[in-house]
Amino acid sequence: MSSDLHPDRAHDAHDETSNPAANPSFEQVLAQRLVSRRGFLKHSAATTAGLTAAGVFGGSLLDAVFNPALAAPAPVGGIGFTSVPANVVPMTDAVTVPAGYSARVLVAWGDRLTAGAQWNPADPMDEATQLQAYGAHTDGMNYFPFPGAGKGHLGNKRGLLVSNSEYVDPPLVNGITPASAYASAPLTLDMVRAQQAAHGVNVVKVRQIARTWRVHRTSRFNRRITGNTPCAVSGPAAGHALLRTGADPSGRRVLGTLNNCAHGQTPWGTYLACEENFNGYFGANGSYSRTAHEARYGLSAAGFNYRWHEVDERFDINQHRNEANRFGWVVEIDPYNPHSTPVKRTALGRFKHESAGVVVGPDNTVAVYMGDDERNEYVYKFVCARKYNPRNRAANRDLLDTGTLYVARFDADGSGTWLPLVWGQNGLTPENGFADQGEVLIKCRQAADRVGATMMDRPEWVAAHPTTREVYLTLTNNSRRGNTPASSNKVDGTTAAASANPPVDAANPRPDNDFGHIIRWRESAGDAAATVFAWDVFVLCGDKATTKTLGGSYTPDGHDGYKGNINGDDYGAPDGLWFDGDGRLWIQTDQAGDAKGDWVNIGGNVMMCADPSTGHTRRFLTSPRHCEVTGVTGTPDGRTLFVGIQHPGEDWSVSPTDNSTWPDSGVNGPTTASALGTVHKPRSGVVVITRDDGGVIGT
Repeated sequence: MSSDLHPDRAHDAHDETSNPAANPSFEQVLAQRLVSRRGFLKHSAATTAGLTAAGVFGGSLLDAVFNPALAAPAPVGGIGFTSVPANVVPMTDAVTVPAGYSARVLVAWGDRLTAGAQWNPADPMDEATQLQAYGAHTDGMNYFPFPGAGKGHLGNKRGLLVSNSEYVDPPLVNGITPASAYASAPLTLDMVRAQQAAHGVNVVKVRQIARTWRVHRTSRFNRRITGNTPCAVSGPAAGHALLRTGADPSGRRVLGTLNNCAHGQTPWGTYLACEENFNGYFGANGSYSRTAHEARYGLSAAGFNYRWHEVDERFDINQHRNEANRFGWVVEIDPYNPHSTPVKRTALGRFKHESAGVVVGPDNTVAVYMGDDERNEYVYKFVCARKYNPRNRAANRDLLDTGTLYVARFDADGSGTWLPLVWGQNGLTPENGFADQGEVLIKCRQAADRVGATMMDRPEWVAAHPTTREVYLTLTNNSRRGNTPASSNKVDGTTAAASANPPVDAANPRPDNDFGHIIRWRESAGDAAATVFAWDVFVLCGDKATTKTLGGSYTPDGHDGYKGNINGDDYGAPDGLWFDGDGRLWIQTDQAGDAKGDWVNIGGNVMMCADPSTGHTRRFLTSPRHCEVTGVTGTPDGRTLFVGIQHPGEDWSVSPTDNSTWPDSGVNGPTTASALGTVHKPRSGVVVITRDDGGVIGT
C-alpha cells in the first residue's frame, strides 16, 4: 500500500507513465564509452584554464558552495572513518554510524513546532494539529546558518533547517488499519485536509545548547508551508490560459505545493522546493479520457490511490482540467521572512522536479541544474538572464523569472550540448503544439522530446563540487533500459510517461539498470552559460557478490552482471547527493530497504562518502528497516550533519509497526513520544550526527 504512493522503484506499478519519443537516446549509440578520469580531464582542459579557486562572494556564508571550476581535488582532511557493516537480515532498526560518532533524533513527523502539547502518535492526525507540527515523510533539506563570519560564528550553533515533506501514507495519517482498508474506508474532506497539511515544506529554527541540538519551538521563524498554502506564480507561464481555473481565473495564484522531493538553495539565501510526483494526487470521478498531454505526465483516473478527488473537487481532473498544470514547478521560499509568499518559478519548466542545483560562474552568471525523476526523462539547465548581485539581496529577488531553459544531449564521445527550449526554435512552434513560451514550459517534456534530448535512467539529485563546479547527477535506476521491443520517446510528445524501452547508450550503458549510476560534467571554459560540456560516468553502482542474472527480454549489450565498478563498499539506487565544504561527496540511496532480493548483500539503505578524485567510497550510515535515506546538510564548520530518514516501516500491512518502530523506540535517543512506552507508528524524521570529540564529520 505505502509504496504505491512512492512510484520510483526499479519495477514500480505505474509503467503507463513512461516516455515513448522517437528521439535518439544519446543518439541510440550502442558502442559504449565510459570515459576515464584521465580522458575526462584531457577533454575538459579548456574548462579549467585560467580559473582560480577564489570565492566570488566576498566572504558570503555560501562561498564554499558557489566557486569557479577547477579539476576536482581530494577532500580536505580526507575520509578517515571506518566503514559500518551493511545492514543485512536480520536488520537493525536504527540509524548506525561509525565508532566515535553519534546519531540522535532532532525532529520527527508530528512534533510540535510551536508552544503547546505534543501530538500522541496513537491518535489520527488532524489538520489543526498538523499545521503546527513537523510534516510527514521528510526529504530534501538545507541548513541556513544565522549570519556571522568565520568558522567559529554563531551560524554553527543556530540556524534555520528547511526541509521538504514529500508525501504521506494515508492510513498512518488517518489512523486506519489494516493498511488495505484505506481503499474502501469512508473518506471525508477533513481526512484529506490532514493529509494535505502533512505535505509541503518545514522551516524550523534549530540551535545547539550544551552540545545538544534542539528545535526552538517558540521561534517566530518556524513555519509550515502545505498543500493548501497560497503560492504566487511568476515567469513566462504566469497567467497562461493552461494555468487558469474557475477558482483562479488569473492563473497566478495556486493553493499549495505537493510532493516536494529534493531542493536547492540560492546564494541570495532562499530555498527551492521541487515538486515531483504531483500526478498521483489527481483522479477522475466518472468516465475519464486522458489527453496526450496528461498521459505524458502520468495522470490517470485513480492516481496513486490517495482518493483526494473523491472529496476535494480541486483534484478531480474531470472538473478542473488545468489544476494539474499548476503543479510540477520549482517553488522559491524565503526562510528568513515568515510572512513571505512562496513563488512557483515557471521559467524553470514543468516536470517531475527532483532537485535544483544552483551554480554561480566566475562572472556571477547563475545556472540551475535539474533532473526530471522518471525513467527515460531528461536533464535540464536554466541560465538566468541577469547576473547575481552579491551586495544587494533584493536585486536577486526575481532572478529566476527570466533566462533560458536548456535540455541536455549527451554524445558518445564524452561531449554534450545544451539544447535551448525557446519558442520558435528547433520545432517549438504553433504547428507542433506550442503557441508561446508559456506553453513550451508547461509542456516541457514534450518540448524536450521535440528537440532531441537524451533519455536518462531517472535523473535525480544534482551536486556541484565546492571549488571546481564539476556537476554530479544521480541516475537511480531504469528497468526499461535495454528491454525489448526497443522504443524511444516520440518527437511529437505523445509517449506516455515511463513506457519506452530505450537501448543502452554511452551515458546509460547498462540494460536493466537496477543499481543505477552517477554521471558528472564540466561546462566548457568553466562558463555557467556554456552550451557545450564534457561528461563521464563517475561510477556504475552494483553488487560485486550478486548472483542476479539478466532477464531474457533484455538485449545483453553493456551488461556487467550487475557488478558495477565501485571502488570500495557496494551500494545501489543512488538518490540523494551533496558535497560538504571540504569536497567529500555524500551519496544516499533509495531502494526497497528490506535487505531482500537484489539487496540481500548490500542490505538496507545507506549514506556513503566518496572521494571525487579517486572514487574511493565508504559506508558511513545504515538506516532503519524499510526506509529511505534522503536529505543531508550541515553547519559551515562541518562538525554537524542533519540527515533525513523517510518512511521507516513502509509496506506495512496489519499494524503500522509491522516493519519498524523507529524513532520512538528510543534507539537513537529520546523523542517526543518515546516516553509513552508503546510505539504506535513509525515516523519520518531528521537525525543530527556529530563526532564525539567535536571534530569535522568524515575525517
